[in-house]
This record gives sequence, C-alpha cells and structure tokens, in this order.
Amino acid sequence: MEETADRALVERCRTGSDAAFRELVDRYKKLVYGVIVRTVADRSRADDLAQEVFLRVHRGLPSFRGESSLSTWLFRITRNVCAEVRDVRKFEQSLEALDSRERPRVVPGAPDRAFADVELRDRLDKALEQLTPAARFLVAAHYLGGQKYEELAEALELPIGTVKTHLHRARRRLRELLETEGR
Repeated sequence: MEETADRALVERCRTGSDAAFRELVDRYKKLVYGVIVRTVADRSRADDLAQEVFLRVHRGLPSFRGESSLSTWLFRITRNVCAEVRDVRKFEQSLEALDSRERPRVVPGAPDRAFADVELRDRLDKALEQLTPAARFLVAAHYLGGQKYEELAEALELPIGTVKTHLHRARRRLRELLETEGR
C-alpha cells in the first residue's frame, strides 16, 4: 500500500506539483535527516546534506524509473551524499542552546532522567563516531531509521547477507565501545 501511495506521489511530483513535493519531503525528512545526522554527527552539516538529498531527489524525479521503492531510491541518494562528505566534525550542543520548551525540568532530589538520556545519547554518538562511515550509515538506516535489510541491500547494491554481516559487526563493535567506555 505504501509503495502504491509513493508511486502516486511521484507521479504528482512529476507533473510539477509543489504540494506533492512538499508531501514527499514531509513524509521522508525525519528518516533522511536521522540517517544523515548519525552518519556525519554534525547537525548544522546534516541540515545542509538533507537539503542536498532533497534537491537531488527533485532533480532526479523525472528519471526515477520505479524499479526500486521510493524509500530505497532515497536511501541510495542519502548514502551517496553522505559518502561525499569527508570532514566529520563532532557535534556539541549546550543546554543554553535548547529552546526553553525543550529544556529538562529539574525537580530537586529527583533522579535526573533527562541528564541520563543526554548522557546515554552522548555515549552512543561518541561510539558511532568511531565506526567507519559505511557502518555508521548502516546502523543509522537500519536501527535508527527502521529500514529493512532488503531495502538496504537494494539501495547499497549489496547481497542481503553482506548487509546483515556488516550490521552484525557494527552492532558488536558498538557494544564493545560502549562497554569499554562504561568501565
């Protein structure tokens, strides 16, 4: 059903409908951005790269043949954009930079769950930075973006067994990095 809806959306985009393209972007922006930010670990750079992905999608829609699903094609473009990035900078965000609605509420004497979440996310981000760019992309796409093995295999033009092996190795390496840091 989703594939049918995506094909209809692509056809509406091809007719030049700005509303259809906005719908496509809205449908996939969180997924694309999530993969990119976990791959490059720099949110300001990730914004630029996400825009680049959707610019390429817009330019490429007339030649999209539909041999693969729209999400697979988007991930292939995302992978290519991320592969072109050579400088990976560490992302840092101060609590002052957070919007007041996003700031964690502090209750004196209560365990600070928000801090624990930030600390865990920071540890995960640091561990992800130590993976190869290809491994970061796979982890972000599969575990954080919810992409299936089959879609990743098609997008990366790899056998499904290879994708599973790379994901298994990346997950094992992440576990080692997190356990080592936790000591």
